[in-house]
Amino acid sequence: MPSVNNCRAFLDVVDGVSIRGFLHLPVIGGGDCLVLTHGAGANCNAPLLIKLAETFCASGLTVLRCDLPFRQARPHGSPPRGSAERDQKGLRAALGSMRQQSSGRMFLGGHSYGGRQASMLAAAEPGLIDELLLLSYPLHPPQKPEELRTGHFSSLRTPALFVHGTRDGFATTSEMVAALTLIPARTELCEITGAGHELMTKRNEDELSRTIVGVFQSFAKEKVV
Repeated sequence: MPSVNNCRAFLDVVDGVSIRGFLHLPVIGGGDCLVLTHGAGANCNAPLLIKLAETFCASGLTVLRCDLPFRQARPHGSPPRGSAERDQKGLRAALGSMRQQSSGRMFLGGHSYGGRQASMLAAAEPGLIDELLLLSYPLHPPQKPEELRTGHFSSLRTPALFVHGTRDGFATTSEMVAALTLIPARTELCEITGAGHELMTKRNEDELSRTIVGVFQSFAKEKVV
């Protein structure tokens, strides 16, 4: 892959909603775009997001890694109770902003809490995006498998790739497999052997990003027959 250095801070306002993050522009792109966001305890500068954005961009995608509204409002800590609706509006605004930057397909992805909000937005607004990339989906709180976060799965019509570490405390692989059967859209589960909820370690950071990008590219090319 060619080296990519065209990353810049990005600020915009769409329908009164502030968008803040970093925009990665490919040297030569096909017009497709990925909006990528973070988990509950992180921000858009999470190492996993940076590495993925760089690798996706090197493959030709425009990538916006963005801070959710709760993180724009408070630099540290988890999202306050009741943040979901506002954070989903933030993702919708980011997608709207990126439609002015790219003419191709629109992808939406997120890690943990960010992925959950992305999936809930997609379930509520079918057709808003083309594909989902859900990293370490928090299927249930650790050690509380009865508290499943799948209420919206039956309404999800957007194809979704789930990336899951085999040591993730938020779900076992078998729990993820069972949960995906609730989704009427096309899905795929990409297992990362030995990875926990954060997915990336110093040992796997280069291989991990290449693996995720490669699997997602193949997933995005598939068509329902």
